[in-house]
Amino acid sequence: MSNHHHHGHDHDHDHKGSDLSPIEARVKALESLLVEKGYVQTAALDALVEMYETKVGPHLGARVVARAWTDPDFRARLLADATPAIAELGIGGRGGEHMVVVENTPDTHNMVVCTLCSCYPWPVLGLPPVWYKAPPYRARAVSDPRGVLAEFGVSLPETTRITVWDSTAETRFMVLPMRPAGTEGYSEEALAGLVTRDAMIGTGLPLAPAAEIRA
Repeated sequence: MSNHHHHGHDHDHDHKGSDLSPIEARVKALESLLVEKGYVQTAALDALVEMYETKVGPHLGARVVARAWTDPDFRARLLADATPAIAELGIGGRGGEHMVVVENTPDTHNMVVCTLCSCYPWPVLGLPPVWYKAPPYRARAVSDPRGVLAEFGVSLPETTRITVWDSTAETRFMVLPMRPAGTEGYSEEALAGLVTRDAMIGTGLPLAPAAEIRA
């Protein structure tokens, strides 16, 4: 019985390990060790994960976008030098030390990738989605961005230029999507509700007003 359990654990461990980058695997191993030795309470680690999943997350980026849609001066500051502009809203931290915000226009659609690993603007978007770290996305976002967008359900006119930004450890990019039509008179909070995580990575568009009302 115990042998079977042990085998199951090994298999489970191998399977989980395959989804993790070497760094993440090392962090996981270190976490287990620290918890085992009693240096760190599991609760403290849970709190950290919970912070990234709930307190830090796409809703913070959505606030930045909504502010930019409603305040032209803020928008100008955001596009000129994103990090201090984002800090005005009390948002920032590790992985967001040097933020660059790129703006979608009718002529240009921006999309963010990290070809080297999975650099991502944690403070504004929280935890990266699994596909963002996946080699097929990282390779194809550069070689066939239009095809990748189509798979995400985003069809752009042939005339729209797609610009792909490669995040690095130094510079993290965030997309400022276009404000959806029909949102005149929306409050900043209502606008933020239309901003999806994928819209800020550039693999999606903000929700249309009707979609939000239906939801």
